Amino acid sequence: MSALWTATEISTALAARVPDGLAATGVTFDSRAVGPGDLFFALSGESTDGHRFVADALARGAAAAVVSRDVEAAGGTLIRVPDTLKALVDLGQAARRRSPARIASVTGSVGKTSTKDALRAMLSAQAATSASTASFNNHVGVPISLARLPREARYGVFEIGMNHPGEIEPLARQVAAHVGIVTNVGPVHIGHMGSEEAIADEKACLFAGMADGAVAVLPRDNRHFERLAAHATRFGVTRHVTFGQADAADARLVSRTLHDTGSDVVALINGRRIEYRLGAAGEHWVLNSIGALAVVEALGADVTAAAAALAGVSASPGRGARRRLAFGAGTVELLDESYNANPVSVRAMLAVLARTAPAPGGRRLLALGDMRELGDGADDYHAGLADAVAASGADRVFLCGPHMQALWAKLAPAQRGVHRADSAALAPEVAAALRAGDVVAVKGSLGSRMKIVVDAIVAASGGGAGR
Repeated sequence: MSALWTATEISTALAARVPDGLAATGVTFDSRAVGPGDLFFALSGESTDGHRFVADALARGAAAAVVSRDVEAAGGTLIRVPDTLKALVDLGQAARRRSPARIASVTGSVGKTSTKDALRAMLSAQAATSASTASFNNHVGVPISLARLPREARYGVFEIGMNHPGEIEPLARQVAAHVGIVTNVGPVHIGHMGSEEAIADEKACLFAGMADGAVAVLPRDNRHFERLAAHATRFGVTRHVTFGQADAADARLVSRTLHDTGSDVVALINGRRIEYRLGAAGEHWVLNSIGALAVVEALGADVTAAAAALAGVSASPGRGARRRLAFGAGTVELLDESYNANPVSVRAMLAVLARTAPAPGGRRLLALGDMRELGDGADDYHAGLADAVAASGADRVFLCGPHMQALWAKLAPAQRGVHRADSAALAPEVAAALRAGDVVAVKGSLGSRMKIVVDAIVAASGGGAGR
């Protein structure tokens, strides 16, 4: 396999002097993640300056560091540019121009990362595929994901996110996708955006700057469907493929049997019946998989083979991953959704908890942290979860954060565990409440730091045996 970037390619893309013979096997901005042969970009952020870590990156084996100022005692090759972030964008654009890959872009209020991961699994089973790492979906994550696109790739999948107006369009124009999917629109980041309509308008900017003949894959069941379709057309994307449960959907869910560890699904993809096993649990995963299959077909890949690959798809840590941990004379089962939360995704997780049966003698425990960026209606959104919490069958509920106080007031007295100010105070309470046979679900926005609770549960089990 050829180098990811040659000296000539880097020099041309960055309009910079690059030593002859230099070759890069990877691209990164995190000095802690540098591998031998990587090209390290010294980016300047709000809290740190990547130039401070240039020497460390070069000591770890970086082929060169892209810098915008001198670095004393760097100990390796420096490539000087006026602006390192712009240089990263330029390299990403060079990768996009040279690539023959069919490209998909993914956005939505919830389900972006899981849909992207499902697409990576389905397409990787058919040909060389490159996809965004983790949630690399912002002004840094998108260009670095593009810069990592190998020349050999036949498919590329890129996640695009936002939490403020105006963020998606410039990223979508960088990706220039052949197929774009909006998984859904809901009240996520509504505190910054003001309304669901504004969120839909921003999500629809995914269709800006798409390749000729591009396809928009749209959620037919969503109440903002017509708005999304109109925006796609405005951006010049006139071929629309729909997915969902509605009879009019091009990719339609026919039936599903939900299990606590996955689902059996029957779908019609443009009239063709597809039956498959989905390895991740939850109704939300089912609907996202239908949308992902619509993307696969629009890309021109094999839909039947793609559906078969979904059996191997599972939720990632912090996004619904399940672990069975040794505990006392038995086990506890951990549902880890600690990475993020909003009203839509919390309800989806509670539905999964309802279908997850404890072992004999066990209970369903629930730990929730504040959902962030919900604006003036935050307390109402939190209190509005009370019906879903009741339906989940949670025996004891542990809450933290000021907004979760509104949900606490709505809980049945028998359900109340404790409410604490933050996750650090809540974590030992949850760990102390565990007993063998329990199922414990943990969820909250990233700013609520619910991974502290997850770590306390794992520590209480002694590390346990993962599953």
